[in-house]
Amino acid sequence: MDAQLKKGVLELCLLQCLSGEPKYGYDIIQTMRNCFPDVTESTFYAILRRLNKEGSADTFQGSESNGPVRKYYRLTEDGRERLAQMAADWRKLRIILEKMGIS
Repeated sequence: MDAQLKKGVLELCLLQCLSGEPKYGYDIIQTMRNCFPDVTESTFYAILRRLNKEGSADTFQGSESNGPVRKYYRLTEDGRERLAQMAADWRKLRIILEKMGIS
């Protein structure tokens, strides 16, 4: 898959993954790797850091487990708006591709 196309798809999928309850970073990565086995953890974490820096995701530390304190991610209101816009753009793109005979 083209790198630029994959980057956008990964961002959309990460936003969707964060749209429910807050999630621990490792759980997010495991979910994403099931769908994108060829993508490295560092790629996912880079996108998560960028989403946080841009204000689409927020992070917080959860309660301690038997190891280090866990970092959790959740969508901000800006992130929810971004997800809605990206999902709408994706639906429009699918319609265009179908009209072009690409399925």
